Order: sequence, then structure tokens, then C-alpha cells
Amino acid sequence: MRKLSYYIALSIDGFIAAPDGAYDFYPLSEEFVGFMAGEFPETLPTGARKALGVDEAPNSRYDTVLMGRGTYEPALREGVTSPYAHLRQIVFSRSLGESPDPAVEVVAGDPVAYVRELKREAGLGIYLCGGADLAGQLIDEIDELVIKSYPVVAGAGIPLFRAGFGPRSFVPTGSRSFENGTVVTTYTRKR
Repeated sequence: MRKLSYYIALSIDGFIAAPDGAYDFYPLSEEFVGFMAGEFPETLPTGARKALGVDEAPNSRYDTVLMGRGTYEPALREGVTSPYAHLRQIVFSRSLGESPDPAVEVVAGDPVAYVRELKREAGLGIYLCGGADLAGQLIDEIDELVIKSYPVVAGAGIPLFRAGFGPRSFVPTGSRSFENGTVVTTYTRKR
């Protein structure tokens, strides 16, 4: 069965983005960008992959990306209708209607049922790109968290999950620190 991984940036006070959805306040470094390009190239948008010279890198972790409308919208505003052209792209939205790009599948139905079917298909892992609403709906389907924790206090913004109270246990399975203060920690769901 395929694994659903929520790979996401996070401020140390628990926010994935500013209240308006911006996420450009996270500090990057050459070392950290090199790590992302080498270890998680599938999670980079197609334009960033080209800029970093990893656009020909084969998919080794993920072959599918899931996004909520709020995560997909910034690319659309820039005229990018297929932000992850190297992956199967699925956007969950009840308001988007028809897909603006044949490479992007828009799903208006239940994300949980859809993801359960995806997990039964053959293939690599499934990358949950965001956002908080979709992650909150899929929280019980998430098998792995890959948290890029940046040394920034946002003060307010979009939380990691928009879900009601209900503790779920994960076990840390790996961690790496970078010169810019970022720590990437992988957690696996405790079954």
C-alpha cells in the first residue's frame, strides 16, 4: 500500500504560512536548498527543479501530489496551471470547477475516500503539499510527517492542521539540522 506523507514547512510556533497564505518568510540557505534538491526533488515545483538543475531527476519517493485549492491558487495567480508537472497532480476543491490544465485533476468529492483509493493503487508515495484544511480532513490517512521546522516565530497564520481535538501519535524516525537553523524531522504514524 502506498504511503501518504505530509511534507511541509513550519514555523517554531506551529504555522505553515502567514494569515494571507504567504510563506516567503522562511530562511533558506544553499546547504538546505541542496538537501531538498537531493533528497526530496519531487517536492520542488517544476520551475524550481529546472532552476536547480534537477528537472531530469527521476521520481524516487513520490509520484503524486495532493493540494487544496488554497495551495494551488498562488500558482494559478502566476499563470502556472501545472506547478508539479513531474507528478500526478490532484487538487481538492468544491469551488474550482473544471481544471484549468489537463495535467491537473480537480476532485470535488470526499478527500478521505479518494486518498484511500489512491493508496491501493500501485506506485510511489503520495505527497500532501497542503494546506491545513486538507491536512485536517486527511489527518487519519497520513502515514508520515516530514516537518521542515524553521527558526522563525510567525505569531499568527495558518496552522499545520485545521482539525478538531483528537491526539494522534507519531514516532520520530529521523532528523537533520542545517546551518540556517532549519531542522527536518520525519515522523511515522504510531500504529
